[in-house]
Amino acid sequence: MNMSKPTAVENLSTTPIRTIELSKKVDLINLIPDLPADQVFSWVRNNQGIVAWGINTKENFSGTERFSRAHKWWKEFVDNCSIRDEVLTSSSGAISFVSFSYLVESSSVVVVPEVVVGQNSDKTWLTVIGDIDIEKIQAAIYAPKEVAKAPVNLTWTKGSISIDDWQKGVEKAVTRINNKELDKVVLARDLIAHADEVIEPRYVLTKLSNSYPECWSFAVDGLIGATPELLIRRSGDAVLSRVLAGTIRRDETANDSELAITLLKSGKDLEEHEFAVTSVATSLALHCTDMKVPSTPRVLRLSNVAHLATDISGTLVDSAPALVLAGSLHPTAAICGTPTGRAKSLIKELEQMDRNRYTGPVGWINAKGDGELGIALRCAEIIENMARLFAGCGIVSESTPIDELAESDAKFAAMKDALTN
Repeated sequence: MNMSKPTAVENLSTTPIRTIELSKKVDLINLIPDLPADQVFSWVRNNQGIVAWGINTKENFSGTERFSRAHKWWKEFVDNCSIRDEVLTSSSGAISFVSFSYLVESSSVVVVPEVVVGQNSDKTWLTVIGDIDIEKIQAAIYAPKEVAKAPVNLTWTKGSISIDDWQKGVEKAVTRINNKELDKVVLARDLIAHADEVIEPRYVLTKLSNSYPECWSFAVDGLIGATPELLIRRSGDAVLSRVLAGTIRRDETANDSELAITLLKSGKDLEEHEFAVTSVATSLALHCTDMKVPSTPRVLRLSNVAHLATDISGTLVDSAPALVLAGSLHPTAAICGTPTGRAKSLIKELEQMDRNRYTGPVGWINAKGDGELGIALRCAEIIENMARLFAGCGIVSESTPIDELAESDAKFAAMKDALTN
């Protein structure tokens, strides 16, 4: 019997997929070619992860079954592929990028790219999907790239709701919370930017990756951002979710230790965080055992804000794939509120805008049901020369309109800076 370690995985069928190892490390985001925003893809943190470009196939989903139907569609695609994977990592072989809507009525998308380049601490690899000359792509990987250009002559206009109306919405939400109608609600706002020329995704992603290396710099079907929040990571039977809720703006008036103490002693932020942790832990408990839920949060420091953060882990006891787990978790209290039904209704009443895929699950999945999906935060929808930016805040009983406006402005800063030279 041959007991040697396999060097490839093959399923003989129609669509060819091949992964080979590359000889040298790469700057992942710098590999992205000059293509429209809906044809480039990214999931990168500290120069590890995957980038991709081109579209082999894509499918849109909506409705209450969108997660399960997307998983079924992806499984059928994989079953009709011939896969030769010479690297055998979680993000080599058959890979698709996903971006789901916040509401069931809006459109979610699963995209299978044509070219994928991945990198971890040990290996760098190239995957091609479809009838593509892998040697030709490999030869072009290390070719010098032109410097991506900043958007030209950006102009800013208000979004779906005025600042005054949004602050009035915060006041109404606090009143409802103090009347015991609900415990927490998340209210978002948007902002529109126009440039004279098409916005280059590589420029935006490079700025985000350099400024927020501890976040996942993502791009899926025109939605581009840097999220600090990992909704779900499934790797075999190991499951992890990173919950963020409770935010303070970082500025020059206080050092990190003072900010951390302020956050950890803030009743408002601790209350908001506890709701979010409970929401995720309760949903994961339906699929996991041996769960570890820290009793106190830590402080995650980003360049513009600091968050209360809790990592929840567990061992999967069923075969639920990453997409189904994401569907079980969405929407969490961190992006909707609690109780969920009442928070959803109040958001619909007060936000006066369509979030589309903002605050929805975003990331990648593989053929085994594994994957990494974050929550689409600190992001913008980019279509040619237009960018629609989003920011949201968790409203609890101690919230004030002026503080929540300042927090939303701090969250807008990530994408505003990424769009400017």
